[in-house]
Amino acid sequence: MMMQLQETSAQKNSLFNHMNRFIGAVNNMDQTVMLPSMLRDVPLEEDRDMSSMKSDEDEGDMYSYYQLLKGIRRDIEWGVRFADERRKESMKISRMDSFASTSSSASSSQSSEEEEEDEEEDEDLQKQFQYHLTGLQGVLSKLTQHANSLTKRYKQEIGIAGWGQ
Repeated sequence: MMMQLQETSAQKNSLFNHMNRFIGAVNNMDQTVMLPSMLRDVPLEEDRDMSSMKSDEDEGDMYSYYQLLKGIRRDIEWGVRFADERRKESMKISRMDSFASTSSSASSSQSSEEEEEDEEEDEDLQKQFQYHLTGLQGVLSKLTQHANSLTKRYKQEIGIAGWGQ
């Protein structure tokens, strides 16, 4: 039993938990916001937690951000179709390049220099993964906060700010 508690607290910062918290916050937002159209033309600036969401091109209303948060949830749950298509295309190109380099160097043996490069490349991949994982966890945390802020703000707009807390 003690081991499960330690694992649970150690896992609280896992990517899986960050995604679950975000999806839960967006689900809560989606269940709370019964009339999304009420969010149209409500500026983000009025809420200091949400003012960081506005970009230069963005209209900056809560409705567009509501739609954005739901879209990100959908991408997490179902995957990003266009990204998958691009990845498949780059994999085809990579395989063709790999085949060409393999056939041109088939007669030469792999040197210790090449092995060192492979080890460095593996280390680099691990560093890249950790960098992107940390970034993704940070973004998911911010998006979770924004979904919670949008939900709270919607409740204030319709006059039920103290309900369900």
